[in-house]
Amino acid sequence: MTFDVTVNGRDYRVELNQDAAGQWKSRINQQDVEVDASSTLDGVVSLLIGGQSYEVIANPAQQQFAIRGERYAVELKDPRSLRTRRARAGGEQGPKKIVAPMPGKVVRIVAAAGSEVEHGAGVVVIEAMKMQNELKSPKKGKVAKVLASVGAAVNAGDVLAIIE
Repeated sequence: MTFDVTVNGRDYRVELNQDAAGQWKSRINQQDVEVDASSTLDGVVSLLIGGQSYEVIANPAQQQFAIRGERYAVELKDPRSLRTRRARAGGEQGPKKIVAPMPGKVVRIVAAAGSEVEHGAGVVVIEAMKMQNELKSPKKGKVAKVLASVGAAVNAGDVLAIIE
């Protein structure tokens, strides 16, 4: 299992693998780290890292951990998840395409060509299987082109708009 973890603004790649004997092996940013963990109470984990013991208290509601009285803001991302891949693809470098995720019909153009959009703002609405899906901007920028028109049938993978 591989996770991208952000702790107080610093990014880490954490890899956890179980060997044939059932022991867990961990790597953090390509370095092997000897870790043993045990859950002591609900939301409390005892960690043994490199021979040192740590009590970690999780506060999932606030996305925080407390270790030795110090709080750490933590965000956990599974790089295999669709949401993480979409967020990564939404980088500010170069033009980004908004593609139809499924066959359907364009029912509304929310942002016309030339308009400024924020990351996550609606651009095009398509209808598929009697449900409307608003396709959002993958980044902050300007709508360079709208390649679809209202009423047009689209196939999965068709480019509907380009954001610069």
